[in-house]
Amino acid sequence: MSTFLSVAIAITLGSYGLASLLLLVRVLRGPTAQDRVLALDLLYGIGTLSALVLGIRYASHVYFEAALVIALLGFVSSSAMAKFLLRGR
Repeated sequence: MSTFLSVAIAITLGSYGLASLLLLVRVLRGPTAQDRVLALDLLYGIGTLSALVLGIRYASHVYFEAALVIALLGFVSSSAMAKFLLRGR
């Protein structure tokens, strides 16, 4: 792997880590439930992207399959939370 790609992957994973920390703060301190659900949905997206970047880094198909599972679970949980919030309970 080239040095440029290694540096780009390190910067990308660092940026994802920082974004995850900021979103975690929003999940814990969000003023409304909608803010918390949106932050949690973005955390799923960052988890998916992180798994994809790690799959590129280690050249392993397992990470790509994990990214697919994370994306599916994120979609299902976001749909369930949206339905829960629309009912108002």
